[in-house]
Amino acid sequence: MAEEFIPFDKREGFIWYNGELVPWPDAKTHILNHGLHYASCVFEGERVYEGKVFKLSEHSQRLKDSANLIGFDIPYSVEEINEFTNLIIKTQNITDGYVRPVAWLGSERMKIYAKGNTVHLAIATWEWPAYFSEELYEKGIRLCWAKWKRPSPETAPTASKAAGLYMIATMSKQIATDDGYDDAMMLDYQGNIAEATGANFFMVVDGALHTPIADCFLDGITRRTVIDIAKENGIEVIERRIKPEELSQGQEAFLTGTAAEITPVGAIGEYEFKPGKVTNLLMDAYHKLVRA
Repeated sequence: MAEEFIPFDKREGFIWYNGELVPWPDAKTHILNHGLHYASCVFEGERVYEGKVFKLSEHSQRLKDSANLIGFDIPYSVEEINEFTNLIIKTQNITDGYVRPVAWLGSERMKIYAKGNTVHLAIATWEWPAYFSEELYEKGIRLCWAKWKRPSPETAPTASKAAGLYMIATMSKQIATDDGYDDAMMLDYQGNIAEATGANFFMVVDGALHTPIADCFLDGITRRTVIDIAKENGIEVIERRIKPEELSQGQEAFLTGTAAEITPVGAIGEYEFKPGKVTNLLMDAYHKLVRA
């Protein structure tokens, strides 16, 4: 029997919200808030392994940095955000799960210029199953090509994990899913390989690891972790511009992200890959590291 799906606004327990543990159904904000109307909103995605968030301080720092990049300051230190995060994990009794901190501007001014609006912060957590099925991990997921491209860093604050920057990702993911794919590969503004809709991309070419330069999309925390693991295991890592046709050179490919962890790729459009030695080594090492 399939597990019953519970809408996220009807779950039980508590959410940390502006300094208080608020009952889950009561964690609400006004419809006329700046974050909803003008995308003055940033967030994080964090994984809990055996009761602890992997690289919590890095996530908390990125949350603050993301807010600064789009023009507001979260009025808590990294240490305080860590404390609040650990509190809600303990309160919700989460062993293996997901954490979603989100910060946004409030409702004082409902216009583009919103200096002085209250900054709100909420942190929620819930149990989290595998992102893809075991079968997909074994053969690799299938990606189509996204219609939308990642914007130039001259046109958007692309280093920020800002809600507004995910619009083209959610649209691309929806189209991919409707067409029978697992995800979509996005190109950058110059037509090079960028990332999937919510995860960074790596390709194995003759034993070396190739990955796009993260200058117009997030340099993911999992991405950096995988690069470190690869180097520690003597695997050459090459960060470069990758043209779509260069995918024909790859033997293995995978995605990395907090939710996706390390997910093997079986196909991107017409290009096919097979999970192999390098991917399996990195997956094993990553799974051990996050639970260390």
